[in-house]
Amino acid sequence: MKKKSILITGGSGFIGYHLAKKCLSLNWLVTSLSTNKPLKKRKLKKVKYIYCDISDKKKLKKKLKNNYDFVVNLAGHVDHSNKKKTLNSHYGGCKNLTSLFVKSKIEKFIQIGSCIEYGKQKSPQKENSISNKTYSFYGKAKLLSTNYLLKLNKKYNFPVNILRFYLVYGPKQDENRIIPITINNSFRNFDFNCSEGKQFRDFLYIDDAIDAIIKTLKNKNISGEIINIGSGKPQKIKNVILKITKLVGLGKPMFGKIKLRKDEINILYPSIKKAYDLLGWKPKINFNIGLKRTIKSCKHR
Repeated sequence: MKKKSILITGGSGFIGYHLAKKCLSLNWLVTSLSTNKPLKKRKLKKVKYIYCDISDKKKLKKKLKNNYDFVVNLAGHVDHSNKKKTLNSHYGGCKNLTSLFVKSKIEKFIQIGSCIEYGKQKSPQKENSISNKTYSFYGKAKLLSTNYLLKLNKKYNFPVNILRFYLVYGPKQDENRIIPITINNSFRNFDFNCSEGKQFRDFLYIDDAIDAIIKTLKNKNISGEIINIGSGKPQKIKNVILKITKLVGLGKPMFGKIKLRKDEINILYPSIKKAYDLLGWKPKINFNIGLKRTIKSCKHR
């Protein structure tokens, strides 16, 4: 029986690494496409690594074959302060990528979207809410990508799904997100500045996020659907920070030292009913357990 093959754009990143690892365990052929080489801690022996910026259409055509069964798009410029690069990589890159596969016999294309696409819509955010305005350039780029992909789905029956992720966390994440930042500050026993921490956010452990992707890849009956992927149980940021410092036993958060952005949303979490109805998916890893696993992985670095 022929092995399944998957292309993971952004495969050298946090989610891409965990997805590639899972796909290897399923005995799939895994190709990673990214601008930069993976960090040593995220390099996998059996993955084929290709390096190219997806916003460069000519180079992308030269680098890629189009004989993959699945494509998962996790690529995009990480520093969202550069508006041009953000738009070119997240939206332009998505268009470049789909142009290679829209008329091929691909089984599934998954676009990893974002909860930011909902703008300031009230939580729990639902997929049937029409999004027209986001509050960030990154959100705009993601929403443009979603709308473009849905047009391809209607016009060419392109087998696409958009998974709107909330805050995914877990081992081997870069230190540019609230949980790894807090863990590392705690292990170093720093006094570190925080906001007041009154905002609520939805956190999902990486294994549950990967499970949602795999279930979506295997489901051929849900093309054109947008699906929220999160825990559905928001956590108060202050409580998360205090929980981490307590588990580590070190570190002193200085609450109220950082001002919130003017466009900051107070409460942000999804309805995950559609994920359960269409995929039979729901999170399995309790937040406390996920946090302990993540902290434990940092101890052994």
